[in-house]
Amino acid sequence: MSVGVLLVDDEPLIRAGLRAIINSEDDLSVLGEAADGAEVPGLVARLRPDVVLMDVRMPAVDGIRATTHLMSTVDEPPKVIVVTTFENDDYVYDALVAGASGFLLKRARPEEIVAAIRTVVTGESLLFPAAIRRLAAQHPPSGDGLAGANLTEREREVLRLMAAGLSNVEIAGELYLGIQTVKTHVGNVLAKLGARDRTQAVIRAYDSGFVTPAG
Repeated sequence: MSVGVLLVDDEPLIRAGLRAIINSEDDLSVLGEAADGAEVPGLVARLRPDVVLMDVRMPAVDGIRATTHLMSTVDEPPKVIVVTTFENDDYVYDALVAGASGFLLKRARPEEIVAAIRTVVTGESLLFPAAIRRLAAQHPPSGDGLAGANLTEREREVLRLMAAGLSNVEIAGELYLGIQTVKTHVGNVLAKLGARDRTQAVIRAYDSGFVTPAG
């Protein structure tokens, strides 16, 4: 099944480069392009992309506002990967909090871009966990350690391993569990945290202080 991608960036050269990389893959295709976040709602409604590659900084409607709008108005929103020039950009963390599933640097290699799209589509591992950990270190926790989430001890273990970037298969090996059992635990964690994917669950874990950037 082909994965449809929407490109959103105010620089035509960036869009052209991304389009060439994505369309060179048999299982990926660019469905459309936009130069500003204001165009995103209409294009998403019309094209129904699986993934949106969204520039985090744009002149009129930036990637944070566009992502927030998608997550609050679309029943089954596409996965959003924000694209940025600087890894430590505060806008990136805000976009993740708003609902983005990960981020990419504009200088990323073609194979990293392709892998990132496939990773967020499958949702079975965290995109660039070390980079998310570094971003979280710049934002002190403000929560209660997920005390109200009623996670079981096993679910807490699974969430810590998710934050470390382990895939479902790797978590199964680490905890000596079947892969289906791990998927069930991951699903329960997402449901209890009200998170649409593992990225949002991990952001919640950092923000609450349940896990810390120090480990």
